[in-house]
Amino acid sequence: MTVLDSRMSVDLTRNDSFESLGCDDKVGKTSLAENGHSKSVFSPTKRSSFNTSSALEQHPMFIEAWESLRKSTVYFCGQPVAALDNSDKKLNYDQVKNVRDFVPWALALLMKGKSENVKNFILKTLWLQSWKKTVDSGFWWIILLRAYTISTGDTSLVQMPECQKGIRSILSLCLSQRFDIFPTLLCADGCSMIDSSMGMHGYPIEIQALFYMALRCATYLLKQDAQGKVLMDQIVKRLHALSFHVRSYYWLDLSKLNDIYRYKTEEYSDSAVNKFNVFPDSLPEWVFDFMPTHGGYFLGNVSTSYMDFRWFCLGNCIAILSSLATPEQSAAIMDLIECRWQDLVGEMPVKICYPSIENDDWRIITGSDPKNTSWSYHNGGSWPVLLWSLTAACIKAGRPQIARRAIELAELRLAKDDWPEYYDGKSGRYIGKKARKHQTWSIAGYMVSKMMLEDPSHAHMISFDYEDNKKIAI
Repeated sequence: MTVLDSRMSVDLTRNDSFESLGCDDKVGKTSLAENGHSKSVFSPTKRSSFNTSSALEQHPMFIEAWESLRKSTVYFCGQPVAALDNSDKKLNYDQVKNVRDFVPWALALLMKGKSENVKNFILKTLWLQSWKKTVDSGFWWIILLRAYTISTGDTSLVQMPECQKGIRSILSLCLSQRFDIFPTLLCADGCSMIDSSMGMHGYPIEIQALFYMALRCATYLLKQDAQGKVLMDQIVKRLHALSFHVRSYYWLDLSKLNDIYRYKTEEYSDSAVNKFNVFPDSLPEWVFDFMPTHGGYFLGNVSTSYMDFRWFCLGNCIAILSSLATPEQSAAIMDLIECRWQDLVGEMPVKICYPSIENDDWRIITGSDPKNTSWSYHNGGSWPVLLWSLTAACIKAGRPQIARRAIELAELRLAKDDWPEYYDGKSGRYIGKKARKHQTWSIAGYMVSKMMLEDPSHAHMISFDYEDNKKIAI
């Protein structure tokens, strides 16, 4: 999906006119309360404050960040809808390609009380979304729709028939009958933020966490009409199955690691302990030193005879925000980040994954990709945009001091380095060899982190309370 600046030429494989997709937004006025939803879900008392503190507004780096975002605004059909790199040099960065990339910018706008861009983006990408059946962008669209609704209190957007149809279409595709025995979603490599070949095919944790969060969002956003109720039954059942599966089989701590180390293989009964027939010899050597006494995380991937023991930042943070992680698991993830700070944060927050793929594994898995060399780009690079998800997860887990430490670290270099896309090196010391500068998602990630620390209530629009899990019953 590609939305270009109105000043640029539009080059799409489809011949449909943009005007035919509808630039005149017709918004209904129905209230969510009329659908039987609890009014407290969208109560103004839970809404994030629009007023950024004067101290934060006067912070030089914050002022620079906001001005950069303002200059990067993209107009579509005469309306502001997104943001892009405003530097002179452009590759494919003169395009708004992913819903995922827009999310931190959208959150920054919502926290500043400037919701028009976000509303326009949601509507325009809704039409464009129907052109391709993507994986994570559909989930991010639902998550962003909920964030907009909670932040603004405007329920008219989600009540539009087009938005309701969009939610149903995205989730119906994921909840359809399939030849699979797991409640997790089977995906190809490159289906998430790591969109290059990095050995993530199967059931990556990022997609499972986003899937779970999108399902949770849908329980609040779907109208309780005939179509909505049928889908809601499927959603609730899938939520239970998915949460049990991920919490039980993806979780790794010292105790679980020792269990895997002692696994017996070829067990074929309901009482089997090694349910995925994982061979203990497949345990990588690094994980024994990486695992602290207190701490844990969700594995990168789990399937038959295979576990990806890499740490993935976004998947674990979204698991916390969506309450897919239990309170105990959330605390353990925070413990791990603190204990392995040099590995996961280093000199520039935060590692997209840990560790990197090297040597023969790198050649086989990435195809000797020169952009994904060891500790670079998607192969263990450090991405400032992930600050927002880390900060939100820290606030949700009751550990804001971890986020504050990471933000202070980023402030030492991020603006001085002209807001790079990513950093290279085991500790994130070097600007990425192919990193573009003045990246809107790097800027927005920092801004959202600062505003959430200043007013933690902002995190509510992008997270679920643990207590909400008890309200979901079959």
